[in-house]
Amino acid sequence: MLDVNMKRTHLEQMRDYRTTLMKKPQLRNLFLELTLRCNERCLHCGSKCGEVSSDELTAEQYRTFLTQLKEDMSTKGKMLDITGGEPLLRKDFFDILGAANELGFQWGMTSNGTLIDDHIARELKKVGMKTISISIDGLEETHDAFRRTPGGYKKAMEGIESLIRNGGFEHVQVTTVVTHKSIGELDELFSIFNEMDIDSWRVVNMEPMGRAKTFPELLLTDDDYRTLFEFIRSKRIAGEPVAYGCSHYLGMEYEREVRDWYYLCTAGLYTASISTNGDIVACLDIERRPEFVQGNIIRDRFSEVWENKFQIFRRDLSDDNAVCQKCDQKEFCHGDSFHSWDFDKNEPQLCFKDILF
Repeated sequence: MLDVNMKRTHLEQMRDYRTTLMKKPQLRNLFLELTLRCNERCLHCGSKCGEVSSDELTAEQYRTFLTQLKEDMSTKGKMLDITGGEPLLRKDFFDILGAANELGFQWGMTSNGTLIDDHIARELKKVGMKTISISIDGLEETHDAFRRTPGGYKKAMEGIESLIRNGGFEHVQVTTVVTHKSIGELDELFSIFNEMDIDSWRVVNMEPMGRAKTFPELLLTDDDYRTLFEFIRSKRIAGEPVAYGCSHYLGMEYEREVRDWYYLCTAGLYTASISTNGDIVACLDIERRPEFVQGNIIRDRFSEVWENKFQIFRRDLSDDNAVCQKCDQKEFCHGDSFHSWDFDKNEPQLCFKDILF
């Protein structure tokens, strides 16, 4: 475990850096939500994707937008993060990302992996994909039930192997959403992934958002959380590329122990997103509310929106809650992540105080 005084010094630096970012934000990650359509119906989906219709921008609208973005803000230091739904359901997927690649943008993708075969892996390489994260949410029976997709585990694992075999990508990652039902499968999953030539395993908890709210029995218990973080820390001590996601302040005990650096919610600071209909928002995991829509790329210049709006995200959520205001960790937590905040009750839906610290 790292020295507590060193952690505190680093967290104080992060606090000051965040204050600077609120005044001078730096766009680093731009999420493009290509579709809400999906061939799976995951129990945890924050966007409630599946067999749904969604307004979708055309390939030409994406090209126009990305051309403007390059003109106004350059491509340097920016990563396009392609997501959905399942992005590969777009018939013009390779037209859109081919344009992004031609313009010089770096890009990566999240996918359920079920549509990836050797041919698709080679095509992804051709249009410049650098990174990809494939979801495996438990052992075969658990994964298929959680994603309500018979055969989904097998197809996703075959997709990963196709990426490894054909792509030569910079980073192939597996992401696992852990539930109360799957927490006991971590060791066996590690053994499976350790035999594969993936670059990292990202382990996250099921969040109380979207479709997950209708399955509260799957949310982790306090003991589950402690088990999860001890598992990740033990693997990292052994030098294994296992990490927790970016969400949530974890206190002095686990900050910097389970991921490469310290907690920082980057919504509106580093991160912005374009939803399927062109709306400009912060993080796609944040509750979809009208007041969070900052503009639309069809009618607004993104660079101007980024520069002049997003103020609703460039603040501390802890200022809105009396309990948070009195917390001795608020200068590091800031009210925690925007995506797990209850904006009707003005309180965090998940707080690790009294669970981890």
